[in-house]
Amino acid sequence: MSDILRAIQANLDSFNPKEYNLAAYITEHPQQVIRMGITELAEQAATSTATISRFCKSFHPGGFTGLKMQLATELAQLRPAESYQDIVAGNSLESIVAAMEANHLRSISDTTRLLDLKQLRRTLDALHQAGQIDIYGVATSGLVAEDFYQKLTRIGKRASTFSDPHMQVTSASNLSEGDVAIAISYSGETPETIDALRCAKENGATTVSLTKYGPNTLSALADIPLTISSLEEGMRRGDMASRMAQLHVIDILFIGLVSESFDEYVPKLEQAYQMVRKYRKERGR
Repeated sequence: MSDILRAIQANLDSFNPKEYNLAAYITEHPQQVIRMGITELAEQAATSTATISRFCKSFHPGGFTGLKMQLATELAQLRPAESYQDIVAGNSLESIVAAMEANHLRSISDTTRLLDLKQLRRTLDALHQAGQIDIYGVATSGLVAEDFYQKLTRIGKRASTFSDPHMQVTSASNLSEGDVAIAISYSGETPETIDALRCAKENGATTVSLTKYGPNTLSALADIPLTISSLEEGMRRGDMASRMAQLHVIDILFIGLVSESFDEYVPKLEQAYQMVRKYRKERGR
């Protein structure tokens, strides 16, 4: 299943009746949809062209045409073994190793296809200029936030991350224009993360979200929405695939920052490495 179809299915419960009919038709007849005009689709799905336009824009900035093009591309790229493998009782160690390799490679590949280079460019520009960078996330997304915090600290960027939701809002309340707040949540519906990003936005910071593909509260709130593949919906995977996809985007942002300001950031990386090495050796004496 393509990422757009997976995202539509993941949001079925949030659609009104006409949107639900449209979603059902698209997921059941994707190959036909990419060859239809908007009027023909409205007739076949028993809905209106206005509903189609509104629905498509919530999944793709290019609206109906953009969604069709994205859907056609994704359908053409689907591989035969397209399903993520869940945890199964009694699996052999060999099959577990193979399944984890396949899941992680797939999550990175699917997310790469979804990356919007314009949004990545906007994010990098904001991070380069940021006076302060806040990173919000809880549970598994909190681990990803901590990873980005450590990377930014190594190149001398002023950054903060907190696992406590009250401290997230406290930090957000001290941001201002020229600062950046990044909120990480696979679902895009984590209340604590939404509150922190909303507070940062109210105080003038540039806001960035990293969520699953498709409409959600956090991406709608952010100035710059970044997305990963919609690849695990309440199964027993322990957020493994989404974590790998989130880290993939974080690594892209970090390498982008360092590559574009190489002469500034690489010496700081080297200095941090040497200082840690020096004091670790001194403690071992």
